[in-house]
Amino acid sequence: MKKIVLLFLLLVISMAWLFAADTAKAVPAKVKPALLVIDIQNAYLPYMDEKDKKLGMEMINYVIALFRANGFPVVRVYHTDPKGGPKSDSEAFEFPKTVTIQPDDAKIIKNYPSAFKKTELDKLLRAKGCNTLFLCGLSAVGCVLATYHGAMDLDYEVFMVKDALISHDAALTKAVQEICKTIDYYALKLLLENVGN
Repeated sequence: MKKIVLLFLLLVISMAWLFAADTAKAVPAKVKPALLVIDIQNAYLPYMDEKDKKLGMEMINYVIALFRANGFPVVRVYHTDPKGGPKSDSEAFEFPKTVTIQPDDAKIIKNYPSAFKKTELDKLLRAKGCNTLFLCGLSAVGCVLATYHGAMDLDYEVFMVKDALISHDAALTKAVQEICKTIDYYALKLLLENVGN
């Protein structure tokens, strides 16, 4: 009888341990967000659809302000081609002065569509503890979309910010927002205000 009771207790303890291990795995990680502001450079803005540009530029500044107000990182991403430019010391390379980035915002310079390919972006985000990314900028159908998929490949939770994307064709920008995980300003505001640092 003692052996049966002992075996039963061992079975119960083993099942409880397995259940606790499965439960621990099921608990999601705390959201630690970062905003990526991608390629809003003077060289590329003239090629963007005017329907996207006005709302997109306003919304990008609103989202930057939202991340700052809640103490979360803003990372500015710049694109250049080593042979074709724009050169990093030129006005064409820079974001317009109307974009509210700051000199102490982390800066990534890329040579490929994805901001993760052959850059320090992943290392920088991991060092800050970030696991959830919000993307804005241009081009919605090019570098922003490539960065979205690059982030997914590296196991980040990643979202496009609705109305903070710009491309050469407003209809294509809308399509990207429809096929990707997208969050609007008010839902993002609620999330950031309640996630805590």
